Amino acid sequence: MDRKTVNVEIESKKEVPAEALAAARHELGEHNGINMSIEASNTFTFKDSDAMNRAFLGEVGPKTGIYIYSRHLNPTILNLGRQIAAMEGTETAYCTASGMSAISSVFLQLCNTGGHVVAAKTLYGGSHALLTHFLPQKCNITTTFVDIVDLEEVDKAMIEGKTSVLYFESISNPTLIVANIPELSKIAHAKWVKVVVDNTFAPMILSPAKLGADVVVHSISKYISGEADIIAGAVCGPADIVDQMRDPHEGPFMLLGPTMNPKLAFEISGRIPHLSMRMKKHCKRAMKYVTKMKELDPNLDVLYPGLKEHPQHSLLKSMSNKDYGFGGVFCIDMKTEGRAYRLMDKLQNNTKFGFMGVSLGYYETLMSCSSSSTNSMLDTKEKERAGISPGLVRFSVGYVGTFEQKWSQFTRAYSEM
Repeated sequence: MDRKTVNVEIESKKEVPAEALAAARHELGEHNGINMSIEASNTFTFKDSDAMNRAFLGEVGPKTGIYIYSRHLNPTILNLGRQIAAMEGTETAYCTASGMSAISSVFLQLCNTGGHVVAAKTLYGGSHALLTHFLPQKCNITTTFVDIVDLEEVDKAMIEGKTSVLYFESISNPTLIVANIPELSKIAHAKWVKVVVDNTFAPMILSPAKLGADVVVHSISKYISGEADIIAGAVCGPADIVDQMRDPHEGPFMLLGPTMNPKLAFEISGRIPHLSMRMKKHCKRAMKYVTKMKELDPNLDVLYPGLKEHPQHSLLKSMSNKDYGFGGVFCIDMKTEGRAYRLMDKLQNNTKFGFMGVSLGYYETLMSCSSSSTNSMLDTKEKERAGISPGLVRFSVGYVGTFEQKWSQFTRAYSEM
């Protein structure tokens, strides 16, 4: 029996993410099951030799029910891509084996040898290392790091005719700087530069493509997965970019092999419908924590865009989708690495508040000292420029247990410092 697909037209630019997801095309199972089937085959057959030849020429493909090889395209992965695209309000999306494979594939597609990137100076350590070491050494692609808040500095850093990409995180890891996506996009597009935004910290909260970005990347391993049990990524954007990336002869998705496993795509697909509810829970509890922390110790240095004193509080409020809050991550600066680790030890081992771990988006709270973990690949000067203190503790807020129970666990640990 042929697969059957329910089609619903969506107007992604008008809908909030949850509504767009609900209206996205839903692929039924092979025998009309309400869940899609898993296409586990890595190889596909053709009805005749002419179809095989035309498939490799790109004349026929998934739209006509023809597939070549799962490293190129797979029905299950494509269906997950439709869900991710609906969430981000983009024309299409491609799902990858990790967030870093998504990011690196985008740079290799949009930049040529000798090319130039302008990037935020505060980034996830892996992204920073890719731009600082791997791309210049292996591909002769250089990067100028800028203060993403300083729009004039961003503008001046772009080299007309050479700069290909402006890259930043919607909410920076770990310092929680909020990027002015509409204004940054205007500046970049005036110089024919593509805007690539890592939206890992803010799925559902922000829709960068609707705000002007060209390409949106995700580490699905974080909030979208929600269970800290998988590694995956996604590239969301217009078809003219994403289709080139999966071209069977030239595309990095085909040639570099970062494709997601279809069995994993099926599993992730079942988690997307409740992402909206999970994000609201993360955000609501984060806001309650930081409010109580400021009351507990007015001198405690708390970083969170939901606080009115945060420099981009109003900006995030103006850009965010309605009812999603300000994110599920906050930071407190304990000033020294020693104090940061003492606090985390007490929170994990004495009061059971959360776990020391470097990821985020889990239903339990995860804590890390960014300077010596996820951003340890930056040298001391780079950390200073990025605003990453040795004692900065990043909290990815979970939502299990009552707030009262968890708050009691935090205050007991903090009182022992």
